[in-house]
Amino acid sequence: MNQTNLSAFIWSVADLLRGDYKPHEYGKVILPFTVLRRLDCVLAPTKAKVLAELEAKTKLGVNPDPFLLRAAGQSFYNTSALDLAKLLGDQDHIKQNLYSYLQGFSSAARDIFERYDFASQIERLAKANLLYLVTEKFTTNIDLHPDKVDNAQMGHVFEELIRRFAELSNETAGEHFTPREVIKLMVNLVFIEDDDVLTPGNAVVRTIYDPTAGTGGMLSVAAEHLAEHNPAARLTLFGQELNDESYAICKADMLIRGQAVENMVAGNTLSEDGFPKKTFDYMLANPPFGVEWKKVEKVVRQEHEQKGFDGRFGPGLPRVSDGSMLFLLHLVAKMAPVVDGKGGSRFGIVLNGSPLFTGGAGSGESEIRRYLLENDLVEAIIALPTDMFYNTGIATYVWIVSNKKPAARRGWVQLIDGSHFWQKMRKGLGSKRKEMSDEHIATVTRLFGEFAEADLVTLLDAAGKEVGREVLARDAAEPAAPEGGKTKRVPLARHFRNEAFGYTTITVERPLRDEAGRVVVFEKGKQKGQPQPDSSLRDTENVPLGEDIRAYFEREVLPHAKDAWIDEIKSKVGYEIPFNRHFYVFEPPRPLEEIDADLKSVSANILRMLEGLA
Repeated sequence: MNQTNLSAFIWSVADLLRGDYKPHEYGKVILPFTVLRRLDCVLAPTKAKVLAELEAKTKLGVNPDPFLLRAAGQSFYNTSALDLAKLLGDQDHIKQNLYSYLQGFSSAARDIFERYDFASQIERLAKANLLYLVTEKFTTNIDLHPDKVDNAQMGHVFEELIRRFAELSNETAGEHFTPREVIKLMVNLVFIEDDDVLTPGNAVVRTIYDPTAGTGGMLSVAAEHLAEHNPAARLTLFGQELNDESYAICKADMLIRGQAVENMVAGNTLSEDGFPKKTFDYMLANPPFGVEWKKVEKVVRQEHEQKGFDGRFGPGLPRVSDGSMLFLLHLVAKMAPVVDGKGGSRFGIVLNGSPLFTGGAGSGESEIRRYLLENDLVEAIIALPTDMFYNTGIATYVWIVSNKKPAARRGWVQLIDGSHFWQKMRKGLGSKRKEMSDEHIATVTRLFGEFAEADLVTLLDAAGKEVGREVLARDAAEPAAPEGGKTKRVPLARHFRNEAFGYTTITVERPLRDEAGRVVVFEKGKQKGQPQPDSSLRDTENVPLGEDIRAYFEREVLPHAKDAWIDEIKSKVGYEIPFNRHFYVFEPPRPLEEIDADLKSVSANILRMLEGLA
């Protein structure tokens, strides 16, 4: 059964609920029942073995837990003699038996259903005489054993269901999961430079962490990617998630994968760090865009002020209206140290455009960028196409951050404009109308892996229609244009020194003058005899870090204001990354004569049409 049919089947359960449940409540039943059916199918082959082991160890008076886990072959088990199929044999006692079955799960699995408040839904379904019908629908018509539906497919199913329920309840679906092709790109970028991990047969052990885990999609794709390239490697997954339902799905997925479920923590990452003393080899995150952090402001500010750089938020705090850069700092704090050239971390995080440039010199955002760039942590920033996410069509960027840069990258930042690489989806999902193909992902990954500077050349025919594309090295010769057509060349990947994004904001003062035009001076204090500044004429200039401030001032300011001076005390260093400025290519407008001819032609057509009507 493919993902679309599977999702459609599970969605058909809504037909049973219609009337007794409002549409936005369907997920409260369908999601936990889907998880229950999945766990039921996973445990079915070892059910008899687990029950026999339980009986044997109970007679011996020993703790059966480790033996039951081994018998189940999973990181969870169920000690009830019942399963979903047996529940259908006693329709009159379906509610009591279902409760008994749920209680038979080991504590880690029971927690999943407690997060859903599943007990209240069982009561509600029973009162509406729907409990047996829903249980029957899931049990007799669907097989969710991993042999039939693998973990990747199951993840797609959960994400599709969550998206539908989020739309019905007017929630933001994108807060719960990230498009798989974006995850695949991020995983490629995070792993590509580590040959020791990707080399087949190399039995390395690594950790990966997602502080906004959602349904666990990023962690799952990372695990599958590494297993595909090096089956001998072992990747231990860690995550934290705020939303209870997403956390429950993520935890269920980790249970089935055999991951330690204590590595999945519920709660707000910013106010309740689930792993306060732990660092990780790799990290991935897609924090919510433009979401304010007012609810946790007190705790975050307290950590910033009391712990400084010993805490997570030492470099600075962004404005309360957008907390995405707090997640960036959180990940930086979780980076493993480099010792004798070994260790270190690399992470990828999806952010919107504001962290690139929001906030002037001295602001929290600028100070965070300053910390990252002056400590040489930013490897690359990749622009994604718009309309890639389910909940927003805005421009987004993947930041790759590392404290173990290869020698060639040290002191440099690579910017890649990946916004050209997309194809239109056959059917849009929410705000998502574009997707990246495997070929697109491979191209961006190669540009990053080769630390390349490149251009994109588009071949256009005589009618201006695109007929081909080529990715060329920055200094490579341009291909011949099609007959009667032309080529269009735009920058695709560029390198910049860290300091190229820095500047010093200087405050330019002009003297205050009285009605007669005379300069007003200070009459007392240390500044006695010096001109008073006129606040209405005050201005600022941003001087690139590599440029002499005095020379800039004399060249750019004094020719226009001979009485100006710099207030040295107010000078501040700032950083911004004007991504679009480096990739903008000016296209001159058409000649005026050509535009005028088009207008005359259109006007003549309109007149002919009017004459025809007359």
